[in-house]
Amino acid sequence: MSASAVFILDVKGKPLISRNYKGDVPMSEIEHFMSLLMQREEEGALAPLMSHGRVHFLWIKYSNLYLVATTLKNANASLVYSFLYKTVEVFSEYFKELEEESIRDNFVIVYELLDELMDFGFPQTTDSKILQEYITQQGNKLETGKSRVPPTVTNAVSWRSEGIKYKKNEVFIDVIESVNLLVNANGSVLLSEIVGTIKLKVFLSGMPELRLGLNDRVLFELTGLPGSKNKSVELEDVKFHQCVRLSRFDNDRTISFIPPDGDFELMSYRLSTQAKGQFKKQSVANSVEISVPVPSDADSPRFKTSVGSAKYMPEKNVVIWSIKSFPGGKEYLMRAHFGLPSVEKEEVEGRPPIGVKFEIPYFTVSGIQVRYMKIIEKSGYQALPWVRYITQSGDYQLRTS
Repeated sequence: MSASAVFILDVKGKPLISRNYKGDVPMSEIEHFMSLLMQREEEGALAPLMSHGRVHFLWIKYSNLYLVATTLKNANASLVYSFLYKTVEVFSEYFKELEEESIRDNFVIVYELLDELMDFGFPQTTDSKILQEYITQQGNKLETGKSRVPPTVTNAVSWRSEGIKYKKNEVFIDVIESVNLLVNANGSVLLSEIVGTIKLKVFLSGMPELRLGLNDRVLFELTGLPGSKNKSVELEDVKFHQCVRLSRFDNDRTISFIPPDGDFELMSYRLSTQAKGQFKKQSVANSVEISVPVPSDADSPRFKTSVGSAKYMPEKNVVIWSIKSFPGGKEYLMRAHFGLPSVEKEEVEGRPPIGVKFEIPYFTVSGIQVRYMKIIEKSGYQALPWVRYITQSGDYQLRTS
């Protein structure tokens, strides 16, 4: 069982638009959502799922909107949340900025999209590129005897249109990794993991089949390549785009697929590994942002930095130290002075960790590599793939106590 109905509410909880998919939950139940939300906030027990009787509200907040799905028991919560976030992605593709005003200005298109995104409570066509072929912001005039549904919806390869042609065939590959790290005051690593994604930008003619090879440890063990154990990585929690042939990957770890046109995320993965010490000294971190928590009653901030700039954000109770470029092996200093009306509040609030965000181009912490990419197409053209590696900080935290 999935969603019974989907609502889009403004920031005050007033319904802007809704779609009833199954009819088994009264639409009036949404009137209880905002009161439940405020009650949970007051109790400090706010949760992404709230219940009123037998009806469950699964919700997310985006900008000044609430997207709420109602359902009865035995619903697949993961499926519903994935659908809500996918709905946000599709609306953002259509309207650039998803907010209350864009919903009010595009009621007809929003209702059409809700009609196509889900059928009888189950997600259907959620690819914005395919939806844009037959749901346009200019609208479509109905022509007698002609179908509005494009071939891609009923095609075996629904994510790619036929007859695509380019003068220059190119493939761009981005390997992006985020490091989630928790370090205590002594420098010991308490938590370490790497979350990665491989994104493609495809400009290829026809209906090509691509085969991507990584330095996957399981693949190396299957093929028995000599001396490859130290150069391989063990991927966990691998998630693929729908275009990937999963049976082929299960059999011989080959990532074979017919790609969508343009930008898309091919796969994501996770590695539970020790990230400390794997950054090279010659690496340069760009767009460094260090968040230093301060007590909520701090005032009169003064800063002095050896490089970059510091800014106090009282709404978040943090000092943000921004550094454009941070070369390896360098040490920089920031001094901050605050007035503290009381010293007792620190014991109540505790000491949140210091957060660090950064980006290191042309480098991956895990050591993952794209070994090859083969392009198979009837016309026999060839395209050279361009590969770029990027490491970003995901949740990089330092505990001060």
